[in-house]
Amino acid sequence: MAAIKAVHVSDIPHLDQVTENASIYTNRFSKGIDCVRATLTPQKFRVIGHRGSGMNILHSSDNRMQAIKENSIVSFNNAAKFSVDFVEFDVQVTKDDIPIIFHDDLIFTEENGIICEKRVTELTLAEFLTYGPQREPGNVGKSLIRKTKDGRIFNWKVADDDSLCTLQEAFQKVNSSLGFNVELKFDDYVIYKEEELVLALQAVLKVVFEYAKDRPIIFSTFQPDAARLIRGLQNTYPVYFLTNGGNEIYSDVRRNNLDEALKMCLEHGLQGIVSEVKGIFRNQEAVSRIKDANLSLLSYGQLNNVAEAVYMQYLMGVEGVIVDFVGEITEAVSDLIHPTKKEEEKSGEVASVGEGLGQIQVTNKRPNFTQLELTFLQKLISQLIQH
Repeated sequence: MAAIKAVHVSDIPHLDQVTENASIYTNRFSKGIDCVRATLTPQKFRVIGHRGSGMNILHSSDNRMQAIKENSIVSFNNAAKFSVDFVEFDVQVTKDDIPIIFHDDLIFTEENGIICEKRVTELTLAEFLTYGPQREPGNVGKSLIRKTKDGRIFNWKVADDDSLCTLQEAFQKVNSSLGFNVELKFDDYVIYKEEELVLALQAVLKVVFEYAKDRPIIFSTFQPDAARLIRGLQNTYPVYFLTNGGNEIYSDVRRNNLDEALKMCLEHGLQGIVSEVKGIFRNQEAVSRIKDANLSLLSYGQLNNVAEAVYMQYLMGVEGVIVDFVGEITEAVSDLIHPTKKEEEKSGEVASVGEGLGQIQVTNKRPNFTQLELTFLQKLISQLIQH
């Protein structure tokens, strides 16, 4: 239980700051819709590295949020040192049709004392790679700056920095055993024509099919039409629909809650949902509906950096979590959810937690909840996250 004590709610800077995403299967996917569905059997509860080893929050008082450059080769390979099966990262396509890995819609730098911004998708690859640390010795890149939602400006400096990278580089330079959850990133405030989406998705698929080899891949996206189209353009890899779970309201109703996400998946043959964790706790009844539809359910959000919240999701039937504190949460999951055979034999008491949640064997190393206590905890969490 020492791992749990290392990460508590009070350690989290702001629960409402996180913005994304997910995948969970280590099976190698074969071509064909039937093969995809046949391999979608969860082997264990998954921990997925968010943007590699965790996102960067430059104004956070928690040094872990500024330890390693997010969405970088260094971050991905660092995550591979822990018991994660996948890393999640954001893919956009440059003006010259090259898939690159970067989260923000806009990229900022400082020139002659003035903050300049450009849309990432309006840059060529060569222009994009001029920002930040450079791979070639002696070259100096443009300063990289990040702007918060409330307009504050921060120099993008972290303890272990790295260059910006392409999707192709990730396939070539990241540990081949690590699965990729490729989030297809599109601007929430842009209305895309279908042909624009198709061209971007085809550019991503070209790289994936050429370089993925046996690496497990899952696509995910918040953009409903992109999810529909990527499912239609290929049947090799699963597609998950990302949703805020009702924490924000959008003009596109397909994005507004878990039930709309479920409908979206059923209508277009998607294989799963990735929801913001608070959306799951606020709408726990939707979990059983999602499971009854044979869909996978993952979660993202800063509550996933709290081991107790992760364990509650495990009991509820969520199949995996996307986290920033990869080391701490993988250790906690190992202690709570995947005890060794020796530990199981050593345990004199084994409790069943379940009815409506599935029968889950809980050894004495884990919290022993009665059904009444479990129901109370679920209601308590639901009330806490309303504030």
